[in-house]
Amino acid sequence: MPSDARPSAADGVPPHHVAIIMDGNGRWAAERGLPRLAGHEAGVESVRAVIEAAPELGVKHLTLYSFSSENWKRPPGEVEQLMTLMAESLRHELPEMHGNQVRFRHLGRKDRLPAELRDEFTRAEALTAQNTGLTLNAAVDYGGRDEIVAAARAAAEAARAGTLDPADLDEARFAALLPLPDLPDPELLIRTGGEHRISNFLLWRVAYTELWVTPVLWPDFRRPHFTEAIADFQRRERRFGGVLA
Repeated sequence: MPSDARPSAADGVPPHHVAIIMDGNGRWAAERGLPRLAGHEAGVESVRAVIEAAPELGVKHLTLYSFSSENWKRPPGEVEQLMTLMAESLRHELPEMHGNQVRFRHLGRKDRLPAELRDEFTRAEALTAQNTGLTLNAAVDYGGRDEIVAAARAAAEAARAGTLDPADLDEARFAALLPLPDLPDPELLIRTGGEHRISNFLLWRVAYTELWVTPVLWPDFRRPHFTEAIADFQRRERRFGGVLA
């Protein structure tokens, strides 16, 4: 169930869950006259940087938007290269992540992923399931609308089976039907690359999430930028539809 904890920036409490839209790999490569894959490869260093920094900054859950359900529209060659890169990167980074007690989880559809990447996700989830440090959620073939529709379908099927009275369906029960229902709502959503949109990411879960946008392209995003985002969050007052006393 999503957490009811609602820290105020005035308390200086770091966000329990940070989600990141990692945007700008293609532009980074284009600015340097490089193929798009070079931007994705450079972005791996930024992923490593935020995974290392997150626990030290007080973050318990980190969700990285790596590949959306809409990204299948990209050229097949780029998609294939990106899938291979994700599988190889996870295989390479997993021993260190496991040693640092990082728990890995995949958020999104598995049925459309290449077997190599699907197998790496399964192996990483099994190996790190009992780890007690940072929980890293990789949103791959993920869409916010898609998971809401899937949850609505599950509710309808439960109602048809007689195990759910539609009158009893509330926000908490609906949220329990989402993938990874124990994942708390993110307190902070970071978007790199300067665009000001959510891009179908965690739509149900970001109802009261604080947004932080930076023009820095993802391959250039490092610990100082992450620290700046956390500090900005800690200076904010979170009202949740209310007013300050």
